Amino acid sequence: MHILEDISKAIGKTPLVKLNRIVGENSATVLAKAEFLNPGGSVKDRMSLYMIEDAEKRGLLKPGGTIVENTSGNTGMGVAIVAAIKGYKAIFTIPDKMSQEKIDLLKAFGAEVIVTPTDVPPDSPLSYYETAKRIAKETPNSFYLDQYHNLKNTESHYYTTGPEIWEQIEGRMDYFVAGIGTGGTLSGAGKFLKEKKPELKIIAVDPVGSVYYDYFKHKNLIEPKVYKVEGIGEDMLVENVDFSIIDDIVQVNDKESFIMARRLTREEGLFVGGSSGSAALVAVDLAKKVGKDKVILTILPDSGTRYLSKIYSDKWMKDNGFLD
Repeated sequence: MHILEDISKAIGKTPLVKLNRIVGENSATVLAKAEFLNPGGSVKDRMSLYMIEDAEKRGLLKPGGTIVENTSGNTGMGVAIVAAIKGYKAIFTIPDKMSQEKIDLLKAFGAEVIVTPTDVPPDSPLSYYETAKRIAKETPNSFYLDQYHNLKNTESHYYTTGPEIWEQIEGRMDYFVAGIGTGGTLSGAGKFLKEKKPELKIIAVDPVGSVYYDYFKHKNLIEPKVYKVEGIGEDMLVENVDFSIIDDIVQVNDKESFIMARRLTREEGLFVGGSSGSAALVAVDLAKKVGKDKVILTILPDSGTRYLSKIYSDKWMKDNGFLD
């Protein structure tokens, strides 16, 4: 019999899936790592488990403690699962632009969820970052995960996601395409893969309105604008983003991200969220440019179950001008 000790042992070992119908005939091969098949439905399960167990080892998180984190939903889900297994309490702050499904999922695991305004500066006391920091300070026996600046985020993907990809693809890849949010997946997995194959090109995907694109291209920190795609992009620079390993950053807008996510579901059978659409869009466009003899690997970060009331709702898409 093959029995897992608990559900956290099911994190990782996600499959690589070849994209077919959305990729042109004379294009490069596009492979997608189906991170939405993790137990919590996203790539964030990996770093949630890694960072919590690291905090335990270092004595930062003690039995009966409370984990506090600012999240767009997916990290919260990963943390909530691990907290349930290990007997911790969880408190999450989440911006009000995030889907109701994400909020309801966190509450289903017994977590406390505090919704904060999206359209405020990162250093505002009302932001989800600062609110989480305040709660952590005020809560005895608490641990603030801090996925944006805690470098254990990047480390988790260096030691798990990167080696897993390398083993699966046996080194046969030319481009690594991934969304850039906290930076952990791209920086950690990307660093590992580039050490294995220095000629590998790493392409980050950033939504219009985020600060990363202009900073990478022009060293200019723009005033961020609100965008609707969730889980990628940022309104500030964060420590987990390693710009030195990135070869290029490509911008995408909300509409094209959401349309591609719907295509992945309807044409490839991959039920994914908007940031997966962003990454796939860039990977498919790149495949057209570089030709048949190349291999592109991209990450599909989360499940479409979080977005039934948004990108999979024709009414919501029309109301927001994303569907004609």
